[in-house]
Amino acid sequence: MLNWIKSLNKAQKRNIMLAIDALLVPFAMLFAFAALDMGGGIWENFRSIMLLLPYMIMAAIGISIWIGIADIQVSAYEAASVGLTAVHAIFLIIASMVVSDIAGLQLPMGLHMIFGVAFFCFAVASRAILLQIVLGVYRYASDRTRVLIYGAGTTGSQMVSALRGHETIQPVAFVDDNKGLHGLRVQRLPVFPTVNIAKVVDENQIDRVLLAVPSLSRPKQAQIARRLEKMGLEVQTLPSFSQLIGEEALVDKLTPVSARSFLGREEVDHVLGEARNSYQGKVVLISGAGGSIGSELCRQVIDCRPSKLILFELSELALYEIDMELRSVIEHEAMEIELIPVLGSVTDSRQVRKLLATHEVKVVLHAAAYKHVPLVEANPLTGLVNNVFGTQTLAEQAAKAGVERFMLISSDKAVRPTNVMGASKRLAELVIQDMAYRLEDNSGTIFSMVRFGNVLGSSGSVVPLFQEQLRRGGPLTVTDKGVERYFMTVQEAVKLVLQACAISKGAEVFVLDMGEPVPIFQLARQVIESAGYDVRDADNPEGDIEIEITGLRPGEKMSEELTISSDLLGTVYPKIFMTHENGLSQIEIATALRSLREAFVASDEEMAREVVRRWVEGFQSFAPKVEVS
Repeated sequence: MLNWIKSLNKAQKRNIMLAIDALLVPFAMLFAFAALDMGGGIWENFRSIMLLLPYMIMAAIGISIWIGIADIQVSAYEAASVGLTAVHAIFLIIASMVVSDIAGLQLPMGLHMIFGVAFFCFAVASRAILLQIVLGVYRYASDRTRVLIYGAGTTGSQMVSALRGHETIQPVAFVDDNKGLHGLRVQRLPVFPTVNIAKVVDENQIDRVLLAVPSLSRPKQAQIARRLEKMGLEVQTLPSFSQLIGEEALVDKLTPVSARSFLGREEVDHVLGEARNSYQGKVVLISGAGGSIGSELCRQVIDCRPSKLILFELSELALYEIDMELRSVIEHEAMEIELIPVLGSVTDSRQVRKLLATHEVKVVLHAAAYKHVPLVEANPLTGLVNNVFGTQTLAEQAAKAGVERFMLISSDKAVRPTNVMGASKRLAELVIQDMAYRLEDNSGTIFSMVRFGNVLGSSGSVVPLFQEQLRRGGPLTVTDKGVERYFMTVQEAVKLVLQACAISKGAEVFVLDMGEPVPIFQLARQVIESAGYDVRDADNPEGDIEIEITGLRPGEKMSEELTISSDLLGTVYPKIFMTHENGLSQIEIATALRSLREAFVASDEEMAREVVRRWVEGFQSFAPKVEVS
């Protein structure tokens, strides 16, 4: 039966409805003659019916086609369709009067009226019965998804109407917070309190919940959805009608706000200028080319028109994405730049040696590093090996290959670090300082480093984390109300790197004037408010999103510093400063690296921490077991 119904095309369905209307005509006429006793006996009445019947059937079919009522699906037969049926009945009354007069039957006006009313009632009833039959066939011949509507307002009511004739979805009930609706029926469905939702779901075997509460803010909808999903339910959110037609401007809320809008100061925006000459026509290698900073380095370096750009990356996916992006730019701009993607690790000395020698690399921008503080804290050996020995390997091979300039991308967390990630970056800086001092009199590779604060929008940074928490409905997590950080955009960071590398003379630490540090708690409020929501706290308990204080994580500082010494010297670029900091002697750095390697070979995390504690100023010991969030 179900397959037969599904096989019907539009013309066949219309013919069925026309046949039903035609069959209703004799029933309506019989009802009219029976209801109005005109005398003359049964035979006389039957003769009158037979005279009228052929013409009235043709009239019923013709009028139905003309006004289009036969084309209306039974699932869409509602108030407007009932009105068309009334029009159909009126035309049939007129046709009945005309035909009877032409035939000379002299039938009373009341009979024509009863005939029209009877046809109208029969037509409406037939369609209602037909709809129930079709729904019954679908209900028992196929699996239907039982749906609970969350919200019995206008949107929920309209949704139930739309789903009445759906093949595979069956609305079962409403839940709503409005106490005035509890116990009532909306669209013939019962309305239950939201506190009883678990019971309603269990008793009615609910498969899916439709959130029909567009008046609630998106975070509150996300909170409801997350609670329902924990019950094993599929949850979908319905927009309001005004959202569908575009009257409510929600695009800003759906689109993440640019990270640079949270900078808290004017963005440093100056052209590279003469710094471009340090890369133009040269072979440039960027390690960590697929990362947040590495990929932006790639974008800005190709604007300097190097002869060859080598993308050195450990992640296959990240390498593929940046390679495809840059190839598209190079092709579109008709640049004569050879792009070489290399999948590998900076800790692989043989690969690094071959890569630098084969392509005659002149500039190395070293951005490859593990930088997520809790992850490195939980995996100290891996973090130290990659960040320290990777830097050592790349720097030593660069010196042997005759590379002109080597720039290390460092972090403000390297200054008196209280975590393994910061300590690993400080050790990497000490390696580069040692290389710079050893080669200072040999006119070899110029080694330098650039140190900056948190990069807004980079992977693992706080703003994308806040925006993801916001998308899930909150809360936004802040470790301490007093925590503050320096921030810069990735575009600023990369310009600093390229300009500092160009002006470096050797062993400098470059920093950017980043203004005042930004309180993270304040930043969380900005993220919430920039999305158009309110912060939920003691002063505003009805707000949308809460900010939760989780406590400082192991290795986390309340604030960061940019330099070990306070002596900053200006450069040709107004916002870029440099400083020279004391490092370790050649013997000390060799001892530190040897001890660190022994700890790695022994797979002894505590031994590695002892090495770092001895040689890195300010480093403190924390429990090795860390919960990563």
